[in-house]
Amino acid sequence: MYKQFYNLKRNPFEITPDPEFLFASAKHQIALTAICYGILGRKGFVVMTGEVGTGKTLLVRSLLKVMTHQSMACSYVFNSKLDPCDFLRLVAYDFGLTGSGKSKGELLIELNSYLLACHQKKITAVLVIDEAHHLSTEVLEEIRLLMNLETPKEKLLQILLVGQPELDAKLDSFELRQLKQRIAVRCQLEPLNQEETMEYIQNRLRVAGSECSDAANLFPSDAVAIIHQYSRGIPRLINLVCENALLIACDSRVRRITPAILDAIACNFRLTESGLVSTESSQKSELWQSVKNLLEFHDLSDRTSHEVEHFE
Repeated sequence: MYKQFYNLKRNPFEITPDPEFLFASAKHQIALTAICYGILGRKGFVVMTGEVGTGKTLLVRSLLKVMTHQSMACSYVFNSKLDPCDFLRLVAYDFGLTGSGKSKGELLIELNSYLLACHQKKITAVLVIDEAHHLSTEVLEEIRLLMNLETPKEKLLQILLVGQPELDAKLDSFELRQLKQRIAVRCQLEPLNQEETMEYIQNRLRVAGSECSDAANLFPSDAVAIIHQYSRGIPRLINLVCENALLIACDSRVRRITPAILDAIACNFRLTESGLVSTESSQKSELWQSVKNLLEFHDLSDRTSHEVEHFE
């Protein structure tokens, strides 16, 4: 909707985890270094946790993109609500094995043979499990047993668990103490600070085709401070606020994001503790009328219009 007005080639604040938009903050670099050390060093078991929206999946997909160009074989499990047998079948399928219709014992034998073949070819086999906080205790125990697939010198399978902080709590449980002792590397993704939030916004705008000066003018420092306050430095919320700010500013034909725009967005998306902000109701009504104008102009569905009205 706003790309032409702001001279952008693509939408800069989509919430889908596109590796091209990876912002390598100091926090992300530390996490990436830790993960690469664990995998390339064949340490066996690596855990990364982070709050909702901090960019875990984006980091994982960026890592997977790199792995495709290395001597690595990778299985990526993104649906962690599976029973032990279905879990093993999915892992086997991702490695290119025929796991369908086989028993658990047969799956483990086939996996072991495959991993030994990878080892002989000097190929690193990696299992990445996203949303790992949803894994059942039974599946986590199965993962622990996969760690027993090894040579006398090193692990045949490198495992990366990625999840929300609940994963840490689960791994601290008495039932999983054997698994916890096998974790070789742990890292956390933290929210961005205000300076990193500014760099994050400008980086996404540059990737989308904006000039550096245009990016700085579009989101001035006072606007970034407010965005950081409402988003608490969580990238997914930063994207949400910035995307809606561009929509409203475009309809108003302004080239700088103002505090009034941001306050209205924060109120409508309930990004404050009380749900109340300093913007006057007349200002909010005017801003959200801009959104409705955009919807009508682009002939979007009645359902979408109804959802926008619901925000008021």
